Amino acid sequence: MIIEDGVIMLELQIDGFGGPQTLHPTLVWDGQDAVLIDTGTPGQWGQIRNEMERHGVPAERLRAILLTHQDIDHIGSLPEILEEAGFRINVYAHPLEKPYIEGELPLMKATMEHMAWQLEGLPEGERTQIVSFLIANLPKGRVDHTLEDGQVLPYCGGIEVIYTPGHTPGHLSLYLHRSQTLVAGDAMFSVNGKLMGPHRPSTPDMDAAVRSLQRYLNYEIENVICYHGGFARGAIRAQFEALVGID
Repeated sequence: MIIEDGVIMLELQIDGFGGPQTLHPTLVWDGQDAVLIDTGTPGQWGQIRNEMERHGVPAERLRAILLTHQDIDHIGSLPEILEEAGFRINVYAHPLEKPYIEGELPLMKATMEHMAWQLEGLPEGERTQIVSFLIANLPKGRVDHTLEDGQVLPYCGGIEVIYTPGHTPGHLSLYLHRSQTLVAGDAMFSVNGKLMGPHRPSTPDMDAAVRSLQRYLNYEIENVICYHGGFARGAIRAQFEALVGID
């Protein structure tokens, strides 16, 4: 889906534990560089590459990958992309997420406790098998640069880092200056274009997550891309104020 000139919301299809799902990485580009925000699940680089080329952006133009956080549906295809592209691509993430992305620590949510809401209804043996398989096959990438709140990356008219912990300790959102687009990652989700706030079952620290939403009120935001649920536009500030309890 084209959001603005040089900004598209990708639509990646996966078969999740609860049925088919759509994931929404973001691709940003200009005449020189392309930037991918999040990478889908393992094995989806082919889908991403095809979508890039369909919009006239060759994979060779990809210069940076920005990771909002460590969850497997956001970092899953990173190793495959790096294997193909080598050190041509710079990878960015928050320092708290780096050891998980690089495989020094197991992903925080690759446990029976954190995946309970996804595996509900499955026999215990099957749940154990799924979690064990994930732990044994976690993707391992690299992070070349760590990011801090307020930092502005020089790509594609400026991409500003907003520290939004809650979903994970080092979760980041990204603000695209040129198009006034917020890439929210998993800081919140949307349904039919309506912003719904943080997803409680997958958010360990809901208090921090709700506080993080207040950060968005400091920005002029025309468009929002949620990784789960997709695109939202219209009365964005009013929706943020409702989510954080401002009348």
